[in-house]
Amino acid sequence: MKNILRLALGLGLAGTVVAAEIPLYPTGPSEDAAFLRFVNAGSASLELLAAGSEARLHLEGASVVSDYLAVSADKSIRGQLQSNGKSYPLELSVKPGEFTSVVGIPTADNGLQVLSVSEQPDDFNALKVSLAFYSLDPSCAAASLVVTGRNVELFKAVPTGTLQRRSINPVNLSVQLRCSGSLVGNPLVFEQLKAAERYSVFLVPSAQGSRLFQAQDVVGH
Repeated sequence: MKNILRLALGLGLAGTVVAAEIPLYPTGPSEDAAFLRFVNAGSASLELLAAGSEARLHLEGASVVSDYLAVSADKSIRGQLQSNGKSYPLELSVKPGEFTSVVGIPTADNGLQVLSVSEQPDDFNALKVSLAFYSLDPSCAAASLVVTGRNVELFKAVPTGTLQRRSINPVNLSVQLRCSGSLVGNPLVFEQLKAAERYSVFLVPSAQGSRLFQAQDVVGH
């Protein structure tokens, strides 16, 4: 049994896509499941080359966050990340039941900083939305997320390199970043959040300053 990642490959005009099934990292039915996804936090394309196979994962444009892939727990996962013509070795393992995000963050010299952030979520509620905040920008001290136009903090002073997750009601939502007690940048507006679904907000550095972007957490099939 192999975990299959469906990669949508754009061909020709926008909107013309085909789906290709590419085995990335194998996992057996008798092994403990763990989950791994990849996030491109920059504007340049990011590509993963899985060790021991011809599989590639390409992240850019509107598709910068992959699905979570089922991988074998506690086993070495190896490959290379490529961006701006440079290669970066990747080697990590994921614990049983853990969800790990590997984030590629561009540096000022057109390099890539690779961060790994993990969680073991246990907050499922079919009537609520599960929202995570990844604080990955060291220039934003005491990183917090507040509801736009209100003094309501969804996440408060999340340490850099970590994430926090909480359950909220499935409502229309707009959030804004607060660094060192001051609002920064423009609001991030979600589409209608759905009950029993999971979402992530990423705080990352950029040439224009601290940046927020969001993604729905999806487990690949």
